[in-house]
Amino acid sequence: MADDEADRLSGRVRRYARVSGAVGGLAARLAGERLLGLRLDRDKHARELKLALGGLKGPLMKVAQLLATIPEALPQEYVQELIQLQSNAPAMGWPFVRRRMAAELGPDWQRRFDSFEHEAAAAASLGQVHRATLAGRRLACKLQYPDMQSAVEADLAQLKLIFAIYHRYDRSVDPSQIHAEIAARLREELDYGREARHMRLYAEMLKHEAAVHVPEVLGELSTKRLITMSWLDGRPLLTFKNAPLATRNQVAHGMFRAWYVPFYNYGVIHGDPHLGNYSGRDDLGINLLDFGCIRVFKAKFVEGVIDLYRALRDGDRALAVHAYETWGFTGLGDELIEALNQWARFVYGPLLEDRTRRIQEGGPSGVYGREVAEKVHKRLRELGGVKPPREFVFMDRAAIGLGGVFMHLQAEINWHRLFHDLIEGFDAKTLHNRQARALKRYELPPP
Repeated sequence: MADDEADRLSGRVRRYARVSGAVGGLAARLAGERLLGLRLDRDKHARELKLALGGLKGPLMKVAQLLATIPEALPQEYVQELIQLQSNAPAMGWPFVRRRMAAELGPDWQRRFDSFEHEAAAAASLGQVHRATLAGRRLACKLQYPDMQSAVEADLAQLKLIFAIYHRYDRSVDPSQIHAEIAARLREELDYGREARHMRLYAEMLKHEAAVHVPEVLGELSTKRLITMSWLDGRPLLTFKNAPLATRNQVAHGMFRAWYVPFYNYGVIHGDPHLGNYSGRDDLGINLLDFGCIRVFKAKFVEGVIDLYRALRDGDRALAVHAYETWGFTGLGDELIEALNQWARFVYGPLLEDRTRRIQEGGPSGVYGREVAEKVHKRLRELGGVKPPREFVFMDRAAIGLGGVFMHLQAEINWHRLFHDLIEGFDAKTLHNRQARALKRYELPPP
C-alpha cells in the first residue's frame, strides 16, 4: 500500500512558502535594524517569531532551538524565546486528532480506550501527546502531525541554505557534516515504530537504575505515526531549582546516570538535550519521555571519549591526537589541537577534579559553555576552521545540554567519582558485543 504521507513535491512547495514567511520576516527585521538603523522591539519580535515557528510545527522548531545554542548566531532575546519552543508549542485541535487517530487505529479507535482526552497534554515539534486510560492504566498517546515527511525534507533544504550563509559569515566551523547528522536524526524521528524500539532498548539499558523510569510501549495501540505508552507522573526539572541542595543533587545524580549509563555501557546517547524530554518525580527519580533522537556510536568512539579524558589528565598530547583522530578529525596541526583542547578542558574540567563542585565555577554564566565556545570559535576562525565529524555533533550537543541542566540546578557533586564509577573496567570489545546483542534484540541497525 502506498504511503499517502510520503515526501511529496506539493507538500514541500507549501512548506517552503510557509517557512519563508516566518524566517524571511526575521531576516528582514534584523537587516532593517542592522543596515538601516531602524528600531526593533526585540523582545516583542522574538515572541512573535516563537509563535510563528510553533504554528509551523515540524523540524524547523528543532533547528531554531539548535541555532539558539550556537554562539553569536542570534541575539539573547531570541535565544530565550526559542529554547522554549519544543515544550510550549501550540497544539492542534480535536478535529485533527479525531481524523488522525482514525487513520492510525481505524474508525472505531475510541472504543479501544476507556477514555481519551480531547485537549493535548503536551505539544512539540513533530507531534502532540494526549492522556488516555485503558483497563485501569493511565496512558500517553503521542500522535504525529500530518505531512511531516514533506516538512522535514523542505526544512532540511532550508537549513542547508541557512548553514551555507552562516558559513560565509563564520568560517570557524564547516557545517556540512552537522547538516548531514541533523538530517539523519530528523528522518529517523519520523518513524515512531523505531522510537518505540528505542524506548524498549532504553528500558533494558537502565533496568538496574532504580531512580530512572522509561515508559512501557503498548504495541497493539502503536503504529508508525502513533505511540501509546504508559503515563509517567512528573514535573519540569527546573521546578527543583529552588529546592534544598540535597534534593537538587539527587535530581542531578539521576540525570547523570540516565544519560551516561547507556553511553558507557552500550554506546548510546539521548541526543536531544531539551528539558521537555525529561521530568522529575516526587521521589526525586527521573522520567525519560522522548526517544526520537537517539544516537548509537561505535565502541571505538566511546573509547576515544575516555582516551581524551586520560590525555588531558596526564598531559599526553599523543593520546589526545589519537582520540581526535578516532572521532574523525583531520588536518590536526599544533594550533588546531590546542584550540580543540581548550574546548575539551572546559567540557572535561569537572571530571578532572576529585572534589565536590558545581559543573561550572567562576566567570562564565548564562548559556552553559557559551563564553568558552565563543573564544574557541574565534580561534578556529583565525586558524581557517574545522570540519566536525558527524559522530561528534550530537555527543557535543548532549554534553552541553546536560551541563546546562546541572548549572540551572546549581548541583554540587563530585563529578569525577560519578564518571570513574561508570568507566571502571571499560573494555571496547565488551561494549561492542553487548551493544550488538541489544540492537539485534530490538531490531535496530548497528552504528
